[in-house]
Amino acid sequence: MELETLLQQLEDLQKKMYAYGTASSSLYLDAVTTAPSDTSEGRGIAMSILAGEEHKLFASKETDELLKALEARKAELNPVAARQVTMLRRSYDQLSRIPAQEYMEYVALTNEAGDVWHKAKEASDFAMFEPVLEKLVAFNRKFAGYYDSTKAPYDALLNEYERGMDMEKLDAFFGMLRSRLTPLIKEIGAAKQIDDSFLYAHYPVEKQRIFSDYLMQVMGLDRAHSTIAQTEHPFTLEFNSKDVRITTHYYEDNLASSMYSVIHEGGHALYGLGVDPAFDYTCLQDGTSMGIHESQSRFYENMIGRSLPFIRAVFPKMQELFPEQLKAVTAEDFYRAVNKAQPSLIRTEADELTYSLHVMVRYEIEKQLIGGTLAVHDVPKVWNELYQEYLGVQVPDDKNGCLQDSHWSGGSFGYFPSYALGSAYAAQMLRNMEKDADIWSDVEKGDLHSVTNWLREHVHRFGQLLEAGEIVERACGGFDPSVYVDYLEKKYRALYHL
Repeated sequence: MELETLLQQLEDLQKKMYAYGTASSSLYLDAVTTAPSDTSEGRGIAMSILAGEEHKLFASKETDELLKALEARKAELNPVAARQVTMLRRSYDQLSRIPAQEYMEYVALTNEAGDVWHKAKEASDFAMFEPVLEKLVAFNRKFAGYYDSTKAPYDALLNEYERGMDMEKLDAFFGMLRSRLTPLIKEIGAAKQIDDSFLYAHYPVEKQRIFSDYLMQVMGLDRAHSTIAQTEHPFTLEFNSKDVRITTHYYEDNLASSMYSVIHEGGHALYGLGVDPAFDYTCLQDGTSMGIHESQSRFYENMIGRSLPFIRAVFPKMQELFPEQLKAVTAEDFYRAVNKAQPSLIRTEADELTYSLHVMVRYEIEKQLIGGTLAVHDVPKVWNELYQEYLGVQVPDDKNGCLQDSHWSGGSFGYFPSYALGSAYAAQMLRNMEKDADIWSDVEKGDLHSVTNWLREHVHRFGQLLEAGEIVERACGGFDPSVYVDYLEKKYRALYHL
């Protein structure tokens, strides 16, 4: 068969897969933003059928034959087509091992689980979520064997989010973070504390919505290609390089919560919008790994969003929207408040310094759940014990404890370490960016173009054309987590005058 014909078939296959993915993602977006609360049954049927059709299309003999024909002529392919074949072969080998019925059941289960999790969190009752979580854990143990039977189950799941990552590497990474950060956290705990009480005044939601729109504008998010909605647990969907959706939540007694949710999700969105448009509707159009994706969200949220130059840029707008709440507050006061380091209950509200300890709790629990050494029933007990051990805080209830995150309801076991890895990548990116450009003078003017342009050049545009390790090498000069700890120590010692 002519190579041109094979490549056209490859393009057609990927567009069909894109269509199924877009349909499923649209249903999910509707489910967690605007759909009525008791509507999961019908949506589950639709999503299950879509999953079955997707499985039938992709895990077919015809797809295998197409990939084999292209693999036989790989020397004739350009780098983009060759990478697509490599990525699709990897996905085909995994999906074809999963029986179609199991795949459909799992998609329906995750839809149901999302609805159950919302209700369980609202009621602060883990027992409501326990039966469905048991099924999710069992499925993921089984799927890990389908993914790569040569690896320990949890290693196989980790590899789905950060290729090449395993428990041995993460144990060393988290061990280093904990050994160096814990003493600093204790030292700060004994120091004079920062007053952040003004962050918890009354901030009307409608004014916060206006501020969210303003933040998206400052970040350079083109509203013709991006939008924002409200949900319980914020997330971002990137349909293609011209269509991304972010979400946030609003608390009238916590201004910083939505502010940094918008900036965090905006970082994900900028990544999606910055991928080379030539990769749209192919398997290369998304970010290359969740660690790299989280490096972008954590970069904008913390390295930029919690910097003094950025606060100085946006503070006049905040005072315009919230004159009474911030009348006695300066930009420097706000900067110190949003960087206050204090062990807390909620991961998404955690400061930069203690954040990775929240991730470690989830990592330790996931290792045991997937490894079969922890019963689902005992998750709340172990969660509460680890929060006491790692952060020194007592968990008052399930809502503020093991039900706070939506990830497990979506079956995302192995995702959480990506947040800590992404933070470490981001610190290295900042160091190299500062060597290449004087970004802070622009940031203080509310102009993030030099920041985003650097990231587009070194990270965004590649999509999945390069592996995460290659991106880290190009953007950071190789992975060195000590840069992250050095960054935190320098920042927080200055903040607390240590």
